[in-house]
Amino acid sequence: MSIVDDVVSVLPPRLREIAIRHKELIKFALVGATTFVIDSGLYYLLKWTILADKPLTAKIISGVVAVIASYILNREWSFKNRGGREKHHEALLFFGVSGIGVVLANIPLWISIYGLDLREPHVSFMVANVADFFSAFIIGNLLQMAFRFWAMRRWVFPDEIDEIVAEFEELVVEEEQLGHT
Repeated sequence: MSIVDDVVSVLPPRLREIAIRHKELIKFALVGATTFVIDSGLYYLLKWTILADKPLTAKIISGVVAVIASYILNREWSFKNRGGREKHHEALLFFGVSGIGVVLANIPLWISIYGLDLREPHVSFMVANVADFFSAFIIGNLLQMAFRFWAMRRWVFPDEIDEIVAEFEELVVEEEQLGHT
């Protein structure tokens, strides 16, 4: 039994029912929390050291490292009961979707730094870092998370039954079209 199962088992019945129904979302959120720590820790490490004058570059690097960790954790844990795709195809889709997510996550940071000019020396160290955190890790991550959860379930780790039903429905439509022509 996993840690998540242990926690779910002690919840009140109504909450337990909701948790079981949204198990993938909860696991996805836990992976997101883990990669948030990786992303933000690496970002500030880079931003406060070797990439002090390039915060957007620091964010892109930290985001890419977090995406790699996210792929491994999501494939092996959050969506382990889904899929059926070949690993290389799944990985290509995952990194494509995640690349779009990285762009979405960096748009608010770009606006903050270059559009609103919330960077040193125009503002204090504290204001620049609070603005970076809010724009990149709050707004950016919310945009990215919503898109990635939807896209992961839809394309990267689809439910095999949904795929089979969709293929069957396409065949039925084709058969009907052939029969009517």
